[in-house]
Amino acid sequence: MKTKHTPLDEVRKKLRVFWYRCPVPVNKLRELSRPSDIQGWFQSLGHLALVGCTGVITYSFFLQQNWIGFVVALIIHGAFWSFMGSACHELGHGTVFQTKWLNRAFLWIYSVLSYHNNRNYAMSHTYHHRYTLHPEGDREVELPKNPSLKVLFVLQMLTFNVVGGFEAGGFINQMKTLCSTALARFPGEREWIEALWEDCPEERMKAVNCARITILFHVVVLLFAISFKVWLLPLIITLAPFIGNIWRYLVGVPMHCGLRDNVPDFRLCVRSITLDPLSSFLYWRMNWHTEHHMYASVPCYRLAELYHEIADDMPKPRTLVGAWREMREIWRRQQVDPSYQFDTPLPESAGRLATEQQDSLSASIGDLAPEVLAEEEGNAAG
Repeated sequence: MKTKHTPLDEVRKKLRVFWYRCPVPVNKLRELSRPSDIQGWFQSLGHLALVGCTGVITYSFFLQQNWIGFVVALIIHGAFWSFMGSACHELGHGTVFQTKWLNRAFLWIYSVLSYHNNRNYAMSHTYHHRYTLHPEGDREVELPKNPSLKVLFVLQMLTFNVVGGFEAGGFINQMKTLCSTALARFPGEREWIEALWEDCPEERMKAVNCARITILFHVVVLLFAISFKVWLLPLIITLAPFIGNIWRYLVGVPMHCGLRDNVPDFRLCVRSITLDPLSSFLYWRMNWHTEHHMYASVPCYRLAELYHEIADDMPKPRTLVGAWREMREIWRRQQVDPSYQFDTPLPESAGRLATEQQDSLSASIGDLAPEVLAEEEGNAAG
Protein backbone atom coordinates (compact mmCIF):
# COMPACT_ATOMS: atom_id res chain seq x y z
CA MET A 1 0.00 0.00 0.00
CA LYS A 2 1.41 3.35 -1.05
CA THR A 3 1.90 6.05 1.53
CA LYS A 4 -0.20 9.11 0.76
CA HIS A 5 1.93 12.23 0.80
CA THR A 6 0.94 15.88 0.99
CA PRO A 7 1.28 17.56 -2.45
CA LEU A 8 4.54 19.48 -2.61
CA ASP A 9 2.93 22.80 -3.47
CA GLU A 10 1.08 22.54 -0.14
CA VAL A 11 4.29 21.54 1.65
CA ARG A 12 6.01 24.68 0.36
CA LYS A 13 3.16 26.85 1.65
CA LYS A 14 2.80 25.26 5.09
CA LEU A 15 6.18 23.81 6.10
CA ARG A 16 8.75 26.33 7.26
CA VAL A 17 11.87 25.00 8.94
CA PHE A 18 13.78 27.68 10.84
CA TRP A 19 17.21 26.11 10.93
CA TYR A 20 19.78 26.73 13.61
CA ARG A 21 23.02 27.92 12.03
CA CYS A 22 26.26 28.30 13.97
CA PRO A 23 27.09 32.03 14.11
CA VAL A 24 29.57 33.29 11.50
CA PRO A 25 30.43 36.99 11.11
CA VAL A 26 28.82 38.36 7.95
CA ASN A 27 32.10 39.50 6.42
CA LYS A 28 33.70 36.11 7.10
CA LEU A 29 30.76 34.28 5.52
CA ARG A 30 31.00 36.50 2.44
CA GLU A 31 34.70 35.69 2.21
CA LEU A 32 34.11 31.95 2.60
CA SER A 33 31.29 32.02 0.04
CA ARG A 34 33.44 33.54 -2.70
CA PRO A 35 34.18 30.92 -5.41
CA SER A 36 37.59 30.69 -7.09
CA ASP A 37 38.02 29.75 -10.75
CA ILE A 38 41.55 28.52 -10.00
CA GLN A 39 40.38 26.13 -7.30
CA GLY A 40 37.40 25.18 -9.45
CA TRP A 41 39.69 24.20 -12.34
CA PHE A 42 41.95 22.26 -9.98
CA GLN A 43 39.05 20.28 -8.54
CA SER A 44 37.16 19.70 -11.80
CA LEU A 45 40.08 18.93 -14.10
CA GLY A 46 41.90 17.10 -11.32
CA HIS A 47 39.14 14.53 -10.96
CA LEU A 48 38.90 14.06 -14.73
CA ALA A 49 42.69 13.73 -14.93
CA LEU A 50 42.66 10.98 -12.32
CA VAL A 51 40.07 8.89 -14.17
CA GLY A 52 41.89 9.61 -17.43
CA CYS A 53 45.14 8.25 -15.97
CA THR A 54 43.51 5.16 -14.49
CA GLY A 55 41.74 4.55 -17.81
CA VAL A 56 45.02 4.70 -19.74
CA ILE A 57 46.73 2.41 -17.22
CA THR A 58 43.84 -0.07 -17.44
CA TYR A 59 44.03 -0.09 -21.24
CA SER A 60 47.82 -0.52 -21.15
CA PHE A 61 47.54 -3.61 -18.93
CA PHE A 62 44.91 -4.97 -21.31
CA LEU A 63 47.21 -4.57 -24.31
CA GLN A 64 50.04 -6.24 -22.38
CA GLN A 65 47.68 -9.09 -21.39
CA ASN A 66 48.66 -8.49 -17.77
CA TRP A 67 45.34 -9.70 -16.42
CA ILE A 68 46.03 -9.21 -12.73
CA GLY A 69 47.19 -5.65 -13.35
CA PHE A 70 44.21 -5.10 -15.65
CA VAL A 71 41.64 -6.19 -13.04
CA VAL A 72 43.26 -4.16 -10.25
CA ALA A 73 43.57 -1.06 -12.45
CA LEU A 74 39.98 -1.43 -13.68
CA ILE A 75 38.61 -1.59 -10.12
CA ILE A 76 40.63 1.49 -9.11
CA HIS A 77 39.45 3.25 -12.27
CA GLY A 78 35.83 2.45 -11.44
CA ALA A 79 36.33 3.53 -7.83
CA PHE A 80 37.57 6.96 -8.93
CA TRP A 81 34.79 7.22 -11.53
CA SER A 82 32.05 6.35 -9.04
CA PHE A 83 32.68 9.61 -7.17
CA MET A 84 31.56 11.68 -10.18
CA GLY A 85 28.11 12.03 -8.65
CA SER A 86 29.72 14.18 -5.96
CA ALA A 87 31.05 16.43 -8.71
CA CYS A 88 27.53 16.78 -10.13
CA HIS A 89 26.23 17.66 -6.68
CA GLU A 90 28.69 20.50 -6.16
CA LEU A 91 28.56 21.83 -9.71
CA GLY A 92 24.77 21.76 -9.48
CA HIS A 93 24.96 24.19 -6.57
CA GLY A 94 26.90 26.53 -8.87
CA THR A 95 29.50 27.30 -6.20
CA VAL A 96 32.63 25.66 -7.64
CA PHE A 97 33.57 28.33 -10.21
CA GLN A 98 33.18 32.07 -9.94
CA THR A 99 32.51 32.08 -13.71
CA LYS A 100 28.95 30.76 -13.73
CA TRP A 101 28.91 29.10 -17.15
CA LEU A 102 31.84 26.90 -16.14
CA ASN A 103 29.70 25.34 -13.40
CA ARG A 104 27.05 24.45 -15.98
CA ALA A 105 29.57 23.20 -18.56
CA PHE A 106 31.34 20.87 -16.15
CA LEU A 107 28.01 19.79 -14.67
CA TRP A 108 26.96 18.45 -18.08
CA ILE A 109 30.32 16.76 -18.66
CA TYR A 110 30.18 14.95 -15.35
CA SER A 111 26.45 14.22 -15.73
CA VAL A 112 26.70 12.29 -19.00
CA LEU A 113 29.77 10.42 -17.76
CA SER A 114 28.00 9.28 -14.58
CA TYR A 115 24.35 8.90 -15.72
CA HIS A 116 23.40 11.76 -13.44
CA ASN A 117 20.13 13.46 -14.37
CA ASN A 118 20.93 16.98 -13.23
CA ARG A 119 17.35 18.19 -13.78
CA ASN A 120 15.79 15.50 -11.60
CA TYR A 121 18.46 16.14 -9.02
CA ALA A 122 18.06 19.92 -8.99
CA MET A 123 14.41 19.54 -8.03
CA SER A 124 14.93 16.80 -5.49
CA HIS A 125 18.00 18.32 -3.89
CA THR A 126 16.37 21.71 -3.48
CA TYR A 127 13.75 20.07 -1.30
CA HIS A 128 16.43 18.04 0.49
CA HIS A 129 18.26 21.21 1.51
CA ARG A 130 15.18 23.15 2.54
CA TYR A 131 13.57 20.33 4.48
CA THR A 132 16.45 18.01 5.39
CA LEU A 133 15.03 14.81 6.95
CA HIS A 134 11.57 16.36 7.33
CA PRO A 135 9.66 13.55 5.57
CA GLU A 136 6.87 15.79 4.26
CA GLY A 137 9.31 17.76 2.15
CA ASP A 138 12.42 15.58 1.81
CA ARG A 139 12.04 12.12 0.32
CA GLU A 140 15.50 12.16 -1.26
CA VAL A 141 16.69 10.61 2.02
CA GLU A 142 14.22 8.38 3.84
CA LEU A 143 14.85 6.81 7.23
CA PRO A 144 15.50 4.30 8.66
CA LYS A 145 18.26 2.91 6.44
CA ASN A 146 20.28 -0.26 6.79
CA PRO A 147 24.04 0.40 6.49
CA SER A 148 24.56 -3.05 5.01
CA LEU A 149 27.89 -4.87 5.06
CA LYS A 150 26.52 -8.25 3.98
CA VAL A 151 29.12 -10.38 2.22
CA LEU A 152 27.37 -10.71 -1.15
CA PHE A 153 26.49 -7.03 -1.22
CA VAL A 154 30.07 -5.98 -0.41
CA LEU A 155 31.38 -8.41 -3.06
CA GLN A 156 29.07 -6.81 -5.62
CA MET A 157 30.27 -3.34 -4.62
CA LEU A 158 33.90 -4.45 -4.88
CA THR A 159 33.41 -5.76 -8.42
CA PHE A 160 30.45 -4.91 -10.69
CA ASN A 161 27.40 -3.28 -9.12
CA VAL A 162 24.54 -5.14 -10.79
CA VAL A 163 21.45 -4.58 -8.65
CA GLY A 164 22.59 -1.90 -6.20
CA GLY A 165 20.94 -1.14 -2.87
CA PHE A 166 20.82 1.74 -0.35
CA GLU A 167 23.17 4.49 -1.59
CA ALA A 168 24.41 2.02 -4.19
CA GLY A 169 22.68 2.67 -7.52
CA GLY A 170 23.26 -0.43 -9.60
CA PHE A 171 23.46 -1.10 -13.35
CA ILE A 172 19.97 -2.58 -13.76
CA ASN A 173 18.19 0.11 -11.76
CA GLN A 174 20.18 2.88 -13.43
CA MET A 175 19.37 1.63 -16.94
CA LYS A 176 15.66 1.25 -16.09
CA THR A 177 15.56 4.76 -14.69
CA LEU A 178 17.50 6.23 -17.61
CA CYS A 179 15.33 4.59 -20.26
CA SER A 180 12.01 5.30 -18.54
CA THR A 181 12.95 8.95 -18.10
CA ALA A 182 14.05 9.22 -21.75
CA LEU A 183 10.60 7.91 -22.70
CA ALA A 184 8.95 10.45 -20.37
CA ARG A 185 7.63 7.63 -18.22
CA PHE A 186 7.97 7.60 -14.47
CA PRO A 187 7.15 4.15 -13.03
CA GLY A 188 5.16 3.87 -9.81
CA GLU A 189 8.13 2.97 -7.62
CA ARG A 190 9.55 6.43 -8.36
CA GLU A 191 6.85 8.23 -6.39
CA TRP A 192 9.23 11.02 -5.35
CA ILE A 193 10.12 11.93 -8.94
CA GLU A 194 6.47 11.83 -9.97
CA ALA A 195 5.61 14.14 -7.08
CA LEU A 196 8.31 16.58 -8.15
CA TRP A 197 7.06 16.78 -11.74
CA GLU A 198 3.46 17.08 -10.63
CA ASP A 199 4.59 20.03 -8.55
CA CYS A 200 6.63 21.62 -11.37
CA PRO A 201 5.54 20.12 -14.71
CA GLU A 202 7.60 22.64 -16.69
CA GLU A 203 10.76 20.84 -15.47
CA ARG A 204 9.69 17.42 -16.74
CA MET A 205 10.91 17.72 -20.33
CA LYS A 206 14.23 19.10 -19.14
CA ALA A 207 14.78 15.83 -17.27
CA VAL A 208 13.65 13.83 -20.29
CA ASN A 209 16.10 15.67 -22.55
CA CYS A 210 18.89 15.17 -20.02
CA ALA A 211 18.31 11.40 -20.13
CA ARG A 212 18.24 11.42 -23.94
CA ILE A 213 21.52 13.35 -24.15
CA THR A 214 23.12 10.83 -21.80
CA ILE A 215 21.93 7.89 -23.91
CA LEU A 216 23.15 9.61 -27.09
CA PHE A 217 26.61 10.11 -25.60
CA HIS A 218 27.00 6.45 -24.64
CA VAL A 219 25.65 5.27 -28.00
CA VAL A 220 28.36 7.40 -29.66
CA VAL A 221 30.97 5.78 -27.38
CA LEU A 222 29.73 2.34 -28.42
CA LEU A 223 29.69 3.20 -32.14
CA PHE A 224 33.19 4.66 -31.90
CA ALA A 225 34.43 1.51 -30.19
CA ILE A 226 32.90 -0.70 -32.89
CA SER A 227 34.08 1.47 -35.78
CA PHE A 228 37.69 1.69 -34.60
CA LYS A 229 37.80 -1.72 -32.86
CA VAL A 230 38.59 -0.12 -29.49
CA TRP A 231 36.69 -2.86 -27.71
CA LEU A 232 37.64 -1.81 -24.20
CA LEU A 233 36.30 1.74 -24.50
CA PRO A 234 32.70 0.97 -23.38
CA LEU A 235 34.08 -0.83 -20.32
CA ILE A 236 36.35 2.09 -19.41
CA ILE A 237 33.68 4.76 -20.00
CA THR A 238 30.11 3.44 -20.24
CA LEU A 239 30.34 0.74 -17.56
CA ALA A 240 32.90 2.47 -15.33
CA PRO A 241 30.29 4.02 -12.98
CA PHE A 242 29.28 0.52 -11.85
CA ILE A 243 32.76 -0.89 -11.16
CA GLY A 244 34.50 -0.81 -7.77
CA ASN A 245 31.75 1.17 -6.01
CA ILE A 246 32.66 0.07 -2.48
CA TRP A 247 34.83 3.11 -1.70
CA ARG A 248 32.10 5.57 -2.66
CA TYR A 249 29.55 3.52 -0.73
CA LEU A 250 31.58 3.50 2.48
CA VAL A 251 32.25 7.23 2.27
CA GLY A 252 28.75 8.31 1.21
CA VAL A 253 26.44 6.35 3.51
CA PRO A 254 27.31 8.13 6.81
CA MET A 255 26.00 11.56 5.82
CA HIS A 256 22.45 11.08 7.19
CA CYS A 257 22.08 7.40 8.05
CA GLY A 258 20.71 6.72 11.53
CA LEU A 259 20.25 10.36 12.51
CA ARG A 260 17.17 12.28 13.67
CA ASP A 261 14.34 13.46 11.48
CA ASN A 262 12.00 16.41 12.04
CA VAL A 263 14.60 18.51 13.87
CA PRO A 264 15.58 22.08 12.80
CA ASP A 265 19.26 21.51 13.55
CA PHE A 266 21.69 20.24 10.92
CA ARG A 267 24.04 19.08 13.67
CA LEU A 268 21.47 16.44 14.62
CA CYS A 269 20.37 15.29 11.15
CA VAL A 270 23.66 15.48 9.23
CA ARG A 271 26.98 13.81 9.99
CA SER A 272 30.46 15.14 9.10
CA ILE A 273 33.43 12.78 8.93
CA THR A 274 37.18 13.13 8.58
CA LEU A 275 38.80 11.55 5.52
CA ASP A 276 42.25 11.15 4.04
CA PRO A 277 43.15 13.82 1.42
CA LEU A 278 42.51 11.61 -1.63
CA SER A 279 39.10 10.42 -0.46
CA SER A 280 38.11 13.96 0.47
CA PHE A 281 39.22 15.23 -2.96
CA LEU A 282 37.29 12.52 -4.81
CA TYR A 283 34.24 13.17 -2.64
CA TRP A 284 34.51 16.88 -3.42
CA ARG A 285 34.94 17.62 0.31
CA MET A 286 31.38 16.52 1.05
CA ASN A 287 32.69 14.73 4.12
CA TRP A 288 32.14 18.20 5.68
CA HIS A 289 28.47 17.56 5.17
CA THR A 290 26.99 19.31 8.19
CA GLU A 291 28.87 22.46 7.24
CA HIS A 292 27.62 22.15 3.66
CA HIS A 293 23.99 21.93 4.77
CA MET A 294 24.39 24.77 7.23
CA TYR A 295 25.98 27.16 4.72
CA ALA A 296 25.47 25.76 1.22
CA SER A 297 26.79 28.96 -0.38
CA VAL A 298 30.34 28.02 0.71
CA PRO A 299 32.33 26.24 -2.04
CA CYS A 300 33.35 22.67 -1.27
CA TYR A 301 37.06 23.53 -1.07
CA ARG A 302 36.38 26.03 1.75
CA LEU A 303 34.24 23.78 3.96
CA ALA A 304 37.15 22.70 6.18
CA GLU A 305 37.88 26.37 6.85
CA LEU A 306 34.21 26.90 7.68
CA TYR A 307 34.35 24.00 10.14
CA HIS A 308 37.28 25.56 11.99
CA GLU A 309 35.38 28.85 12.13
CA ILE A 310 32.41 27.24 13.91
CA ALA A 311 34.09 24.23 15.59
CA ASP A 312 33.23 25.34 19.14
CA ASP A 313 29.53 25.15 18.29
CA MET A 314 29.72 21.83 16.42
CA PRO A 315 29.89 18.14 17.31
CA LYS A 316 33.31 16.63 16.70
CA PRO A 317 33.50 15.02 13.24
CA ARG A 318 33.46 11.23 13.29
CA THR A 319 36.16 9.14 11.70
CA LEU A 320 34.97 6.91 8.86
CA VAL A 321 35.33 3.81 11.02
CA GLY A 322 33.68 5.57 13.96
CA ALA A 323 30.75 6.64 11.78
CA TRP A 324 30.20 3.09 10.59
CA ARG A 325 30.33 1.71 14.12
CA GLU A 326 27.79 4.34 15.14
CA MET A 327 25.45 3.56 12.23
CA ARG A 328 25.61 -0.18 12.77
CA GLU A 329 24.84 0.20 16.46
CA ILE A 330 21.92 2.53 15.66
CA TRP A 331 20.55 -0.01 13.17
CA ARG A 332 20.80 -2.83 15.71
CA ARG A 333 18.90 -0.76 18.27
CA GLN A 334 16.24 0.13 15.70
CA GLN A 335 15.53 -3.57 15.14
CA VAL A 336 14.49 -3.75 18.81
CA ASP A 337 12.97 -0.27 19.06
CA PRO A 338 11.85 1.05 15.62
CA SER A 339 11.25 4.52 17.08
CA TYR A 340 14.88 4.90 18.23
CA GLN A 341 16.89 7.76 16.72
CA PHE A 342 20.43 8.74 17.61
CA ASP A 343 20.82 12.10 19.34
CA THR A 344 24.21 13.52 18.36
CA PRO A 345 25.92 14.99 21.45
CA LEU A 346 26.66 18.71 21.17
CA PRO A 347 29.22 20.77 23.11
CA GLU A 348 27.90 22.16 26.41
CA SER A 349 28.40 25.67 25.06
CA ALA A 350 26.55 24.95 21.81
CA GLY A 351 23.83 27.34 20.71
CA ARG A 352 20.33 25.91 20.38
CA LEU A 353 17.90 28.62 19.31
CA ALA A 354 17.24 29.40 15.67
CA THR A 355 15.96 32.72 14.45
CA GLU A 356 13.03 33.10 12.10
CA GLN A 357 14.90 35.88 10.31
CA GLN A 358 17.68 34.49 8.12
CA ASP A 359 19.60 36.55 5.60
CA SER A 360 19.73 35.44 1.99
CA LEU A 361 23.41 34.43 2.07
CA SER A 362 23.02 32.20 5.13
CA ALA A 363 19.99 30.44 3.66
CA SER A 364 21.38 30.29 0.11
CA ILE A 365 21.73 26.96 -1.67
CA GLY A 366 23.64 28.55 -4.54
CA ASP A 367 22.21 28.15 -8.03
CA LEU A 368 20.73 24.73 -7.31
CA ALA A 369 17.00 25.51 -7.32
CA PRO A 370 15.16 25.47 -10.67
CA GLU A 371 13.70 28.85 -11.58
CA VAL A 372 10.21 27.88 -10.44
CA LEU A 373 11.52 27.25 -6.90
CA ALA A 374 14.35 29.77 -6.73
CA GLU A 375 12.07 32.73 -6.00
CA GLU A 376 11.01 31.06 -2.75
CA GLU A 377 14.56 30.40 -1.54
CA GLY A 378 14.75 33.52 0.56
CA ASN A 379 11.73 32.36 2.56
CA ALA A 380 12.98 28.81 3.08
CA ALA A 381 15.96 27.60 5.06
CA GLY A 382 18.49 24.84 4.59
